Amino acid sequence: MHTVLPFLLAMIAAVVLLEMWATKLRIAYPILLVIAGLLISFIPGLPVLRIDPDLIFFIFLPPLLFEASWGVSFKEMKKWWRIIGSFAFLVVFFTALSVAIVANYCLPGFTIALGFLLGGIVSPPDAISTAAITKFVKIPKATSAILEGESLLNDASSLIIFRFAMITVGTGQFIWHQAAASFLWMVIGGAAVGLLLARFFIEAHKRLPTDASSDIALLLIEPYLMYWLAEQLHCSGVLAVVCGGVYMSTQRLVFLNSASRISGYSVWESLVFILNGIVFLIIGLDLPEIVEGLRAHGTPLRTAIGYGVLVTGVLIAARIISSYAAMLATIIFRPSVRPRTRGRFGAFIMPLFLGWTGMRGVVSLAAALSIPVMLDNGQQFPQRNLILFITFVTILLTLVIQGLTLPYLIKRSGLFDDLEKEEADDQTRLQMKQGLKQHVYQFLKNKYDNEMNGHAGMEKLLHIWEERAKANSDSLMNAQTKVIFIELLESQRKYLQELNKDPQINEEIIREQLYQIDLEEERLKII
Repeated sequence: MHTVLPFLLAMIAAVVLLEMWATKLRIAYPILLVIAGLLISFIPGLPVLRIDPDLIFFIFLPPLLFEASWGVSFKEMKKWWRIIGSFAFLVVFFTALSVAIVANYCLPGFTIALGFLLGGIVSPPDAISTAAITKFVKIPKATSAILEGESLLNDASSLIIFRFAMITVGTGQFIWHQAAASFLWMVIGGAAVGLLLARFFIEAHKRLPTDASSDIALLLIEPYLMYWLAEQLHCSGVLAVVCGGVYMSTQRLVFLNSASRISGYSVWESLVFILNGIVFLIIGLDLPEIVEGLRAHGTPLRTAIGYGVLVTGVLIAARIISSYAAMLATIIFRPSVRPRTRGRFGAFIMPLFLGWTGMRGVVSLAAALSIPVMLDNGQQFPQRNLILFITFVTILLTLVIQGLTLPYLIKRSGLFDDLEKEEADDQTRLQMKQGLKQHVYQFLKNKYDNEMNGHAGMEKLLHIWEERAKANSDSLMNAQTKVIFIELLESQRKYLQELNKDPQINEEIIREQLYQIDLEEERLKII
């Protein structure tokens, strides 16, 4: 412990420094973290990090998935559910099938079951990597919503494939009707567990005398409870966390106060950043041990690298082919819901862009590391070290090749130029703020008109908002008007919730304004 703890603290410090360096270089920080982990692993005398495979999923996945589900726009997911569903399920299955076929024919000792195991591991793209890369370029909200929604669901679909493949490798048999029933239970049961627990947690937050600290503490353990209970019932823990997290996100204004929302945002952002950073460093740090395992089983390093390059090529090709197939199906059957692009060239290049966003990362590593060393019958798990090595190669190659070229591809193609996204969003912000000011003025005028007459504080409050509706001035509140001011802030939230029902309005703008209202309420409390 005395040697591992300083090493873990040094890893966190390295994550922070590398993230700052990556921001300065304008590249995605996961790329630097993986390369840095690989370089650090060659330093002699470093302690070897060994994590129990059974704990890999439980430690990292629940908080990462829960935080991602809070950031996604449910409104946008509903709008683009067909494309999201096709990428999250059909594309993942096609990718896993492609990897399974190629592995069975080209990799010595790989059965179809082992091929599907490898395919389930490497098929889901990593949301963190994509988000870190695309933050340096502007992409439309529709494309962003598709990528975010896909990233939440493809983890579940790929891990279901992974689980069935693990069972088949361990037992040597695969019964279709039992697999179909298990699949339905994993999907439906996982979603049901997540939603039921989310409803229970919301009621608990509302009824218990919580403050910001206790709300955040409860939110930290809730995704673990969702995941654990779903796994105990043999359904999908990933879907439980995703469905529960999305539902709780839509109800955040109901069961969390402004202090909890503001503080929770910072806590979760820091926690997820540290967890992701550690995982990406572990990817690089684990490579020397994996290579030793390959050599112990007589697999040349050059041959293993060739297998990794082959599987990476299959992944990229399968995703691009699937992207064009999904876009073609959308154009034929639902042309009204396809993402906007610039003319025919944009329609042709859009699937290539979606296909090129398939960087692999945290989930693939966690799945690979969770493979047990031994089977239940006491035999060594077949091809474990080679699967781990191929997973590392695919993560490294997709991060470096696709990650470094994706921003250049977007800028060079001009795919998202002339979409007037920023102009439309700026205009929406102006209209929304003006609408809020007018709404508050009418709220005070209609509800407190009698109290205004002859009351200096009330008249001052009305005058302030009358001036705000005309200009952009600000003024301090006195004690008498503070209660009413907090009440009208709540009225603004309700106004924004109603405004968010308009499918044409970007939900991200609504969330930005809600965050500003939370800050305003907290500022009032300390005046």
